[in-house]
Amino acid sequence: MISQNRLKNILKGGLVYPAGDSLATLLSGRYAVNRMLGVALIGASIYAFEVPWIFKRIQAYSEKQTRFKHTDWLRTGLAISYFNPLWIARHLFFLRLLSGQNPWNLPDLLHSGLMSFLFNLPISLAGNYLIQVKLPLKHRFLSSAIFSGIMALNYALLEVWLHA
Repeated sequence: MISQNRLKNILKGGLVYPAGDSLATLLSGRYAVNRMLGVALIGASIYAFEVPWIFKRIQAYSEKQTRFKHTDWLRTGLAISYFNPLWIARHLFFLRLLSGQNPWNLPDLLHSGLMSFLFNLPISLAGNYLIQVKLPLKHRFLSSAIFSGIMALNYALLEVWLHA
């Protein structure tokens, strides 16, 4: 039986991730229903289980670290290290697969993940600091999913502006 909290995360992940991605694909002229449904499935399954679990581990670990004065930055750093270039490459793999593109060019995926991570590091630091430090644990998954949607919109806007 699925707990009420886990069911909420499934619903949040299944709605918020595809909402942000769909807005981004509409802006860039690449909207596809199958991609939206696929992102909903990934958000309601993989991300709805994985991200809250990681956030709980980060919280528990930081609470045990009494030798650090600034556990706020520890939590932020751990969140950033979780959403690393490999995580981004995996996300891009899913998006390419769902968009009918070739997702198997691993060097390109890794390069894109690394460049995305480095380019957005200042924004990611600020966003993850707010999520990890200013919000209670129970709101972090939803906030992270919303932040992910904002970042997807950011990528789409940059692409539209740079190619205009």
